[in-house]
Amino acid sequence: MPQAMCFVLPLLGTLIASLVLTIQPAIALASQGAVPVDPAVLAKAVDQMEELDRMRISLASSLEGSTDELTMDTMREVCMPVGKRAVAIGQENGWTVRQVASKYRNPDHAPIGAQETEVIELFAKHPEINGLWEPASAEQGAGVNYYRRIDVQPSCLACHGSRDSRPAFVTDKYPQDKAFNFKPGDLRGMYAVYIPEVQAALAAQSPMG
Repeated sequence: MPQAMCFVLPLLGTLIASLVLTIQPAIALASQGAVPVDPAVLAKAVDQMEELDRMRISLASSLEGSTDELTMDTMREVCMPVGKRAVAIGQENGWTVRQVASKYRNPDHAPIGAQETEVIELFAKHPEINGLWEPASAEQGAGVNYYRRIDVQPSCLACHGSRDSRPAFVTDKYPQDKAFNFKPGDLRGMYAVYIPEVQAALAAQSPMG
């Protein structure tokens, strides 16, 4: 069975007094008076992030049992395709898709704003929450954010295990690296998807004349 999906609106004040749903996420948004967004778009965002995470796990599994020295080429083959696919998903759908981590390796993946920091802290405290929705911030504009957790797989420890076991290319390229000392099942980070307001959804919500 897939892990339960938690739809939390709003995050602060309600925390785990939240709605655990297996229904369309748009229902959770509507029940909280959030900006309406096409339910099909919301469902697609969930599906796309599940597909992206399966890709990440599949690529990482190629490192299992390997005794070869890990190099920058390894990163290009195993890690970078996930980031490129995340960008492509955003471009294909008119979204913004990012990988975010508090214990980041690439500073570009650090949380932006209070909401991302709060959500990643929530994921860390509550591993039972797999994904959640939040209204977009004022800086983003009208729309919603979808966050989906990223957990550490055993194969991830080849690059994200103990501080002293990190490959040489990591210590050379990322002197400010924070992404180590993980264990399988730990929170690695999250996918953050910003979905702008869909005008068609707003029109569909208008009263009939």
